[in-house]
This record gives sequence, structure tokens and C-alpha cells, in this order.
Amino acid sequence: MNIKRILKLSLISLMASQYLYSEEVTKNLDDKKDAISLPTVTINARKETEDAKELPFSIFVIDGKDIREKGFFSIEEVLRATPGVSINTSGGANVSSISIRGVGALYPLSMDDASVAVNIDGSPTSSRHLSLATFDVEQIEILKGPQGTLFGGLGGAGAINITTKKPTQYTEGYFQSEVAEKEHKVDLAIGGPLSESLSARIAIHQSSYEYPIKNIQTKEAVSEPNLLGVRGSLLWDISDDTSALLTIEHQKSKHMGENIVLQPYNDDPKMDLTPGIYDNSYKELDKQSLQIKHRFKNSQLTSISSYSDVYNISPVVFDHLVYKAMMGSSNEYWREQESSDKVFTQDLRLSSLSGNDIFWVVGASFLDSDRTYNHSRMGGANFVVYPGNHQFRNFDTKRYGIYAESTIPINDKWKITAGVRQTWDYKKYNATYTESFNSVYDDDELNDNFTTGRLGVTYALDEDSNLYATVSKGYNPGGFQDYGENKGDAKYEAGSIYSAEFGIKSELLDNQLRIDSSVFYTSVKDNYMIDSTGVSSFVVNADTRSIGYELAFNWLINEQFNLSGNFAYTNATIRDYVNNSLGGPVNVGNKVPDTPKFQSTISLAYQTVLPKIKILNSSVKLNTRLDYSYMSKRAADVQNHYDLDAYNRVDMHVGLISGNKELYVYGKNIFDEYYDLYGFYDNATSVKYGAPSKGRIIGLGFKYTF
Repeated sequence: MNIKRILKLSLISLMASQYLYSEEVTKNLDDKKDAISLPTVTINARKETEDAKELPFSIFVIDGKDIREKGFFSIEEVLRATPGVSINTSGGANVSSISIRGVGALYPLSMDDASVAVNIDGSPTSSRHLSLATFDVEQIEILKGPQGTLFGGLGGAGAINITTKKPTQYTEGYFQSEVAEKEHKVDLAIGGPLSESLSARIAIHQSSYEYPIKNIQTKEAVSEPNLLGVRGSLLWDISDDTSALLTIEHQKSKHMGENIVLQPYNDDPKMDLTPGIYDNSYKELDKQSLQIKHRFKNSQLTSISSYSDVYNISPVVFDHLVYKAMMGSSNEYWREQESSDKVFTQDLRLSSLSGNDIFWVVGASFLDSDRTYNHSRMGGANFVVYPGNHQFRNFDTKRYGIYAESTIPINDKWKITAGVRQTWDYKKYNATYTESFNSVYDDDELNDNFTTGRLGVTYALDEDSNLYATVSKGYNPGGFQDYGENKGDAKYEAGSIYSAEFGIKSELLDNQLRIDSSVFYTSVKDNYMIDSTGVSSFVVNADTRSIGYELAFNWLINEQFNLSGNFAYTNATIRDYVNNSLGGPVNVGNKVPDTPKFQSTISLAYQTVLPKIKILNSSVKLNTRLDYSYMSKRAADVQNHYDLDAYNRVDMHVGLISGNKELYVYGKNIFDEYYDLYGFYDNATSVKYGAPSKGRIIGLGFKYTF
């Protein structure tokens, strides 16, 4: 299906949709409301529902409606469109890493890395799973700056809170389908009551897309990943004060592999590799969680238990083009990457009731992780296996924590926030490295305990605006990286984060305009980085500093127009000299890799009721939006050998709504601008490689809500 055919089909379908719908719309649909205002942004940043304006740190929130309208396939795509957040990925199912404001593991380091805490419905999960499907999401909160007080994942750089839709005591749901030349997606969700005390919800997602890279040998895309996700939840209202929520989720991705593409690839990214090398790649995630809440007269007890079991297998491939450039011979080299991750978590807390003048929470958490990360096979072209070459690694982590935080009003103007957490971390590591049948054994362990927290003040300028200032201490525990190949090279050091932030949050023009702005300073001792040489990667710890400014606004101009945007300036630099790096010296003043100085997004949404057509009994509403994002150039590696180019991206959505149905045309990256997902540099050969983004996608979608 080519683009012209899609556009033609879209126009015919949009015209036909006016005849398909026959819902009656009352006269007041066209009448202007007496008053309009933005909805209040409520969040769960401190594990209880609060007004975002009242909290003394930066929070970016995107709701599920916007996620579905923008057509994001994964949380990874959501975060890439968030200024101040950086994503490094090669496009595989198990290689996402996040940094916020230049703090965090700047390349995939370890599945146990907790630089950015990721929580789904209150349960921590690894950032390595963010390439899996995004579906049936209520909202996503990006909490910037150290969040070490409340999250078991520690969150030295920040935290990502993902909230999914819950069962309700009324029947509701939606169906949404999108199809384009190089991708398709289907989402279905339905929920409602089973009895007076029981309600349930089930959500299903299925999607597929093409990697934007051609295989020279087949003249086709190197792979076509597809994803399947199913989530079911059951809510039992045991009494007026007690409830239990059980959630079971299964996700599977297939044919996703790491893309290592010789640069420059310009507008024609290509690889030269054995066909079918990704065919046996897949990742499976099974997760169960149980949330129990009980309301006392003046407080609430919450228990969240979760267990997840993840398995991934996929090749890491250096194709003929990269291998020849690096090694001088026209060959192919691959490693079969195999990992498993079994994690049990428990969080138990007692907190104030929503709406109380004084917010407080005290709690305890536990995490038990048992995982492996292996290169079980290595080989070359045509799947020839090199016998006697492999690495097997086992990792065990136990983490205990106790925490408390409170916000207390001093008077009508001032509030003070204080939080503290004590964490105990125990990690064990053992590995077998085998080359040409010669084996080397390695084992080590780490015991650490540390204190994190924050202190903040909020001052109400008036009933619409709050000033705030916060100082925070975060911590990135030491550990053992996933890619150790020699005895003693897996261990990396802990990092300490100190951050200060000052900002203002305002709701103006009778809450038609919301503006948040902040300045921040963050200092990190022993930030995590990766040093790459040849086909191997090693850990580098280096001190870094980040200084920046962020601005977010949302303006409901009138009933038809909504304008919103985000801007982030981040100046992140390396503060010490590292001479033991295999990729070359790391100099003082180098830019922190993969952290652009400037990021911005702006969105314009427009809705209006179209003139009525006499032959129709229904009204039709035009629903449009235009999204623009910009990212400035950024360093590719710690040595700053080269920069990844700046890029602009424009997306659009044009639809017709009648009643509870919408038919629409969508466009992603409509100017077809390729940009880099990551970049590496081989110091010995000056070879650069990376992975490109998707090009232009134009498609047709349909959505039905009930």
C-alpha cells in the first residue's frame, strides 16, 4: 500500500463517515459554554493523589488520550518526546536506557540500574522494558530531579510513573485501529461491573512495524518487529473502606534486535547481514500485582505486591559493513544475547487521606531480583557458530528500604516538605567467561547502605501561583554491568547526586493558562557511562554537572484552540579527567553524551463543529492537531569524538468525530527526517555507527469509544 493510495482511501473514508453515523446531537452542542478552563492535573508522584501545582519539583504529565492521539507505540517513544529526558537505544527489546537532565546511565549498563525509577501502577520495573507496548494508559508522569525518598527504584535522576486504566462500576471502553504502509496498531479495552462489589477490565494491544533499515542482501527491511500485550484487572470493593485490585499482564515482542548501522547512513540506512538473523528474537514479560487499600478514620494503609518474570533472546550483530570497516575483513560477527529477570517487590505504607491539610506518608519496601545475562552463542555469516566462546553471568539483588515524607503548612503562605529514606543494598555476581574452550570464573559481591531525601519550601504568591525551592540528595548504587567479559571488569562504582531546583507554578486567566518554569543545578559524583571499543563495552565512572532551565505551558485559548509546549535547556559537562578509558582519554569540560543543550515541543490542537449537512441527522466535529519537536545536536560518546545531528520532527492528526466515533488521517515525521537513536565511535579505526529513527509514516485510523 503506497502513500498516495492511503491518502486517497483516507479522503474517501472521511467523506463516507458522515453517512455512517446517525447519532442525534442536541442544539447546545454548538452553543458556547459559559466558562472554559483546563482540567486540574492530579498525580501520584508521592503515591497518593495530589494537585501537581502543590508539589515542590518539576513534573511533566501526558494523559492517555494524548498518547493514543499521538500514536506512540511504547513508553520509550513518549519519553523521547519529553524535553529534559534522553533515551539511548539501538532499537532492540532489551536495551533502553534513560537519563534526565544529564543524570543516569548514559548507555544501557545493567538491567539492575536504578538511575531513573520506573513504576507501573506503583510497582517498580526495569527501564530495559520500555520498548514494550504502551496501551490502556491513564497517564504518565515524568518526575525530574532525585526522587530517592519514596521510590524503591531509588530514582537518583528522576522517576517515571505509569498509571493504567482501572475497572469501573459502569461499562466503558474503546476500540482503536491504525494502518499505514510500514506499520499497524490495534487497541481494544473494555471494563465494567460484574456485581455490586466486583468490576473488571481487559485491554489488548497488537502492533507491528518495519525497521527503517534495508538489508542489502534481500532489498527489504532487516526485520519487522511485532508486539502483543494483554492486561486484565479485577477490582473488589470488599467494603466502603477496603478494596483489592489484582492485575495480570502478558507482553511479547518478536523480531526485535539491536541495530548497529555504519554511519553516515543519510536517507538510505542499510545493513549487509544474513537474512532471517532476527527471526528467533523475542521477549516475554509476565507480571502480576496485588494492591490492597484500607481506609481508617484519619489515614490509609496501602500494600502493593508484584512479581514479574521476563525472558529475552536476540542477536547483537556487527554486519559485513561495520565489521569490514572495523576489522578489515568482509565478515559478519554476532552474539546471541539471552537474559532472564525474576523480580518480587513489596511496598507497605501508611499515609494521610487525600485532601488533608497535612500530607504525610511512612512506609517500607523490599525487592528481590534474580537474573541472568548471557552471550550463549557467538558466530559469523550464515549462522556459523564459533564453538567454545560464550559468557554466562548471574546477578542477585536484595534491596530493603524505609521511608517517610511530609508536607506541613506553616501558615496561609508557606509550606515545608521534608523526606528521607534509608536503603540497604546487597548484590552478588558470578560469571563464566569462555574463549576457545578456556574458561575463567569470576565472582564478587557488594553491600551498601545509604540515605537519600529532599527538603523543600513552597510559597503561595496568590491563590493561582506557587514559588518553590528544593534541595535533594540521590544515589545510584554500585553494581555489576551486563557486559563483563574478563575477570574483574563487571564492577562499577556507586554515584551520589546533589540537586537544587527553584521554580514557579501558575494557573492564570481563570485557569485557561498554566505555566511552570524552573531552574536547576545538579552535581553527580561517579555518574555512569559506557566506554566502547571494537565489539566490547566497559564501564566508566566520571563526575558530571548539569545546569538548566525548563518551561512548560498549556493555554486553552478558547473552545476550539489549545496551545501547549515544553522547552528545556541543559548544559551537562564532565568534571574530571579519566585516563583509563579504552576509547581514549575523557577530558574535563567534555559534554555529557546523549544530552542535548536544547529540546522543545509545541502542539496546537483545534476542534470545531462543521456546518450541518441537510441530508444528515448528525453533527460532525473536526479534530486536528499539529506537533512539532526539536532536539539540538548532542555528543555521541564520553570522549566527544563527534556529535549526533540536530533534528526537527512534525506530526499531525486530522479527524472527523461524530458522536463517539472518529475517523482520521495521521502523519508521523511528515518531512521524512532521519535522526539518530544513539551513536558509538571506535577509537582504533575511527568508525562511527548508530541506529536511525523511522522515516515518514502516513496512515488511516479509526476510534470508537463507549
